[in-house]
Amino acid sequence: MPSRFCVRGKQPRPIHILAALLMLLLILSSTPGYAIPAFARKYGLPCSACHEAWPKLNSFGQNFKDQGYQLNNDRDSPIWMNPSYWPVAMRITPHWHYESLGRQLVDSGDGQVEQTVKTSGFDLTGIDILTAGTLAKNVSFLLVPSIDAGSGTIGFESANVRLDNIKGSPWLNFKFGKYELDTPLTEKRIMTLSNNGGFYQLWHYAPSGDINDFTVGENQLGVEMMGHSLDDHTRYAASLISSTNGNLGLPGGRSYDGYLHLSQAFMAGKLGLQRVGVYGVTGLRPTYFLTQDGVPIPGTGRGNKSFYRLGAYGNLYIGKFDLTGVYQHASDNVFLANATPANGELPEGAQGATWNIGTFEGHYVYSPKHFILGRYELVRNSRQPLSSLPSDFGNVDVFTAGYRFYPFINSRAGFAWHIEFSTLNMVKTADSGADQRSNSFFTGFDFAF
Repeated sequence: MPSRFCVRGKQPRPIHILAALLMLLLILSSTPGYAIPAFARKYGLPCSACHEAWPKLNSFGQNFKDQGYQLNNDRDSPIWMNPSYWPVAMRITPHWHYESLGRQLVDSGDGQVEQTVKTSGFDLTGIDILTAGTLAKNVSFLLVPSIDAGSGTIGFESANVRLDNIKGSPWLNFKFGKYELDTPLTEKRIMTLSNNGGFYQLWHYAPSGDINDFTVGENQLGVEMMGHSLDDHTRYAASLISSTNGNLGLPGGRSYDGYLHLSQAFMAGKLGLQRVGVYGVTGLRPTYFLTQDGVPIPGTGRGNKSFYRLGAYGNLYIGKFDLTGVYQHASDNVFLANATPANGELPEGAQGATWNIGTFEGHYVYSPKHFILGRYELVRNSRQPLSSLPSDFGNVDVFTAGYRFYPFINSRAGFAWHIEFSTLNMVKTADSGADQRSNSFFTGFDFAF
């Protein structure tokens, strides 16, 4: 499989997916679910106050987050907390998984042949150490050191300070540091964990050969201004971020990217709270670097070229069922799409790349202990980096289904059994020109304490 794709195997037809989801709804019949325990301990609230199903936030939990982890009462201030309270939660997921990668090139006695590569075994995810809260009234923080499961190295997924309710207004909040962009679907509280399903194509897909490293799903370094109405129905977030995709040390150049997200929620009678929104990001990426002895010098990026991502979405609740649909249009400059320095010569037939992504994710909370989810993503390239490529080259379809069972949850610990299957198909990306399919099956215990 080409490593240049930010994807990982033939896709069920949409009608089959819809039928499967309808069957689940007929077989099963939400009450709010559960939470990471640190804030529940602090405020003496049940985890279900903020979460439909841990780690998915409900509207109250989103408002609590927007307020800077505050309820606007005495317990917000650290000086009123019990000295034994430590605002920390740790999360890890021991699991067993099976992976099947179709049409991989492998060595044989007659050269290289295409073969399906299968593997399975017991494994661990990395461990996240989550600490968040208030330093003083209207001064909040989030710090998330993360230990990589493979290398054991420690990195900082998030590290930011936020000034809340500036001049007493919820419309003016200021965040500085490394943080997740305000998106309609978050990977930091994603409900799927497998190799295929554990990330969104929406935030990571790039055409073959494209050197633009920007991904919406990575936490970014910069500043954010955000605000919201008192009931949190109207929200905005605007970010100015370094063009490093969250990497430290300014490895690229001196450019910046901009991100904007606007959304509006409204009550729809007995259906409850619905939300619609739009977002967009635009920025620059270098196409070449100054060198020393032929080695690129970090921070000397030159020949910046532009890119953008534009999207619209809706989040619909119908009783115990919710569905989020997102449409995104993306474009990268011709030099980025063809990995060509701006002072170099483009290959014949080179053109800027454009593509569209649709994401549909549904959740069904049968009871406080049972949570079902399904997601279908489709990527369609509308203009290839090279005009000679087939129009559907690199198109992607991913279907993911999962189930979480919560034996218990309380203010000290959260525990869930997670089972998930995800299948992905990439069009014409095998060396032979055939489609490539990969399948992932994942089951394990997700816990936080």
